[in-house]
Amino acid sequence: MAKRYDVIIVGAGPAGYVAAIRCAQLGLNTACVDQWLDKKGKPSPGGTCLNVGCIPSKALLESSGLYQQAQQSMAQHGINIEKVTLDLKTMMARKDKVVSDLTTGVRGLLKANGITTLSGRARLLANKQVAVTSVGKKKAEGFEAEHIILAPGSRPIDIPVAPLQGNDIVDSSGALEFDSVPKRLGIIGAGAIGLELGSVWQRLGSDVVVLEAQDQFLTMTDEHIAREAKRIFGKQGLDIRLGARVTACDVQGRTNTAGAGRAGAV
Repeated sequence: MAKRYDVIIVGAGPAGYVAAIRCAQLGLNTACVDQWLDKKGKPSPGGTCLNVGCIPSKALLESSGLYQQAQQSMAQHGINIEKVTLDLKTMMARKDKVVSDLTTGVRGLLKANGITTLSGRARLLANKQVAVTSVGKKKAEGFEAEHIILAPGSRPIDIPVAPLQGNDIVDSSGALEFDSVPKRLGIIGAGAIGLELGSVWQRLGSDVVVLEAQDQFLTMTDEHIAREAKRIFGKQGLDIRLGARVTACDVQGRTNTAGAGRAGAV
């Protein structure tokens, strides 16, 4: 017989875990299903935002900004720093710790509110049933609830002309894990993700080219803001090319270059 809850939430991202906590606070017997695992194979709630989105990218933006500032901007304040060097391994370790601290905090909040966490992939069935397949297992376990909240998040689309290829053509998650600074980095998509990660690697020394299929920059924003943002990114060193549609990708050799593999992502 399937175990019963008042509420089952599918997904432990910013929508899912907040919904789970609120349901528990209202006295409902709540379970939250999530399949995200960290590098050690442990449950890592928080969704894309905490694991491979806003949080790690902002951590690298801060670190890369400080690196660039130490290289270029401190002298005008009368602060002379000689021989600034980059320790990318330590920078990445800090980024990972920021992510770990926050996902651990979410785990603690779920536990403190008496929420049952189920690690695995959920599938919605008829009659208010949910089948959960745990990581590493083939057989699903059945659960049921009077209320089911679907908050599974999303993932980048595949681009047929730019299939992922090792460290040469990566998505945004791969661009958060480079173990060396790419000599040249091509980014498909001049959205928030592409611009953030492009800024990170440009500051750290990459020659960054951003390819945007649309003829206008940041079309969803105010025209004046978009124009000013493009000016600032260009001054920073990003080579933004509008009306540039990628038709094919070809990996030639291993020259420590990287390209975009998915729309809206690096």
